[in-house]
Amino acid sequence: MAKLQKSIDKRNALVKATIELVNNSGFHATPMSKIAKMANVSPATIYLYFENKQDLVNQTYIEVKAKYTAYAFKTYNEDMPIEEGFELIWKRIADFKFKQYENAMFLTQCDNTPMIDEESRQEGIKHLQPLLHLWARGKKEGIIKPISDYLLYAYAINPLSFLMISQKRGAINLDKTLLEEAYQSAWNSIKL
Repeated sequence: MAKLQKSIDKRNALVKATIELVNNSGFHATPMSKIAKMANVSPATIYLYFENKQDLVNQTYIEVKAKYTAYAFKTYNEDMPIEEGFELIWKRIADFKFKQYENAMFLTQCDNTPMIDEESRQEGIKHLQPLLHLWARGKKEGIIKPISDYLLYAYAINPLSFLMISQKRGAINLDKTLLEEAYQSAWNSIKL
């Protein structure tokens, strides 16, 4: 049992190091040797858990995306009215982005560069199904604009990444009032 836990700890250390280094240096400036050093394992140990750097980053992306969506949808019920469900999901996503900055920043990096392969992106999208189903229901009921889910995401969810980075830089302080204004802007951008 101790050996299994040690193995889990090593893998988790590699994932954590990958997130930190990609966030601070970018994908291309993050060699496997640096990841191994930060995780306090030998470079060869990485290959016990991952095929290569691409596999390491893809698996890290999918794991972080799963944490993100589990958090976002934890208290969501698919029977909620559209606006109530969207507000709950949006505010949980905001909460995740501001409380788990490192993970949220890693996802933002992955979403804005070609470092994640298409198969992993599709796996990541599967984790968003509750939101996509809510939008489909909203479109059908004439509440949500009948436009591409990519556009809905771009206008309603992506601005949270900009706000998260702006707050981290100290440019803004997202208090309750500003967060509520951001939510209202997001909702107004997608509702009919």
